[in-house]
Parts: sequence; C-alpha cells; structure tokens
Amino acid sequence: MADHSTQFEATDGGMVLTNAILLYRTETPRHRAPRPDEPAFASVHGIEEDADGRPTIAAGAPLTREHLWQWTEALGRTTLPEILPANVLVAHPDILAWWIPEQVRAAFFALSSPPDRIQMLSGRTIVPVPYPAHLFVATRSNLDVYALPASQRPDADTRLLHSPILNVYADGRLCWGNIPKPKALTIAAIPEYERAVFDSWSTHPNVGQDLTVSGKGGLVRLWDDLAARKARRFPVKRLKPFGASAQRQIRRNAKAADAEPMTLGKAIATRGVRR
Repeated sequence: MADHSTQFEATDGGMVLTNAILLYRTETPRHRAPRPDEPAFASVHGIEEDADGRPTIAAGAPLTREHLWQWTEALGRTTLPEILPANVLVAHPDILAWWIPEQVRAAFFALSSPPDRIQMLSGRTIVPVPYPAHLFVATRSNLDVYALPASQRPDADTRLLHSPILNVYADGRLCWGNIPKPKALTIAAIPEYERAVFDSWSTHPNVGQDLTVSGKGGLVRLWDDLAARKARRFPVKRLKPFGASAQRQIRRNAKAADAEPMTLGKAIATRGVRR
C-alpha cells in the first residue's frame, strides 16, 4: 500500500500542531462519489494537549473566508495582482479562460489513415490554413477548446461551436497524448496551452468529430480543401453548435445540428464546478 502520509521537517524555531480543519458532507452511499451540489460544512479547531502531552482536537467554530485567507498567506500561496491582457476573459486560481481571433497559421498534419483523393494532406506536412476564432478554458486537469461564431470578444451569452481542430474530442477537451501539460494555471502559461493546441501533429479525427461539422466529407476533407485552395477564412457556418445534448446525440450517432447550444457563461460555470 502506498504511503500518503506527510512528513514535516522542523525549522530552527520548531514546528507544532496548532489547528485542525474537519470537513463534513451529507452521507452518501459508498458506491457513489459526492456531488458538488450536496450540502457541505467545515469547521476549524484548536489543538489541546491531554494529561500525557498528546495533542487532541478541541471544540471548533465554522470555517470562514478569513480563516482561508490567513492559511493561504501562511502557506505562501498568495496570488499576486497582475494586469489582464485584453483577450483574457476569466482569471481565477482554478480556471483560466481567453479567446483568440480568427487567423491563418501553420497546421501540422500526419494522418494515420488519409482518405482517398485528397490533395494536400496525404503525407506528413506543415501547411498554412485558416482557423476560426477560438475560446480556451483551462482548469487544473483539462483544457477545453471551442470555436466562436464571430471574430470578436465573446460575452456570457455568446454561443459556442465545436472546434474543427483534430486533436480536440467531441466533448471539447484537448487530447493531450504525449504533449507536455503546462505546470501552472497562469496567464504566463497561455502560450504553452496554445502551442499544445496548434503546434502538435494531427493524426486523425477523434470519435464523433465528423458529426460536429455539416456538409460532406468530414473534417479531414474540409482541412484538405482549405489547404489546397489557400483559403484565408474558415467557413464557420459549417461548425455545429456545442451543447450537452449535442454530446448525447453524437454518442448515439444522431445529428447534432438541432441541439441546444452551450454559451460562454454556461461553459465557465460548468468547468468552474468540475475543475
């Protein structure tokens, strides 16, 4: 069994146990993980010593935001203020969201099973192609990637589209593969996240991705056509709206065009809960 205990190394002044935090949640069946919306409570307790000098947990009080701030500062995890770039939409210790305008940039293709009669992507190649405007939502565990309907700063009501990038799953998550993940969820890490999306080799569409675009041929033929004719604008009208109901339709191989679309506000709220 792995040892998950924590070892403390005393400083010159010594280190003593001073407080304990107890977490409470509504009892749930053992086979089911607790849901984020279920009631929870936390209390902070002082530490007392019994007659034999052993530490015991004393009576507690509800844990407050002031307690959290005090311990955050004591642990050296205080976030320094910083000026937000114009493309950043949300900057939070657990979630970072930003957008980029439409642009032509180099794309890396190395298709494992290229379809017949394609013009540009039959072999390993780097070719300039147009990308629609994109939204990125990074958390500590995932990077979600969406296309935007217009090349302008989105707001909470902006409807999101499926990204046509081959390394993105139909549910919006980036397929990391062997791409190194950024170690920090900070504004300074945004270029690392974008390199993971745009500077990695695309080998094949992920399951369900061909159902996220309209028209014939699927994503590979769409990218091949754009590369062959040196297009400057991506045909955004071919991208289908993103939404939870769309994912259910994709899983049962139905059309996703009529699904209720996801908005920027919903995406931030959902990822903020999931992290």
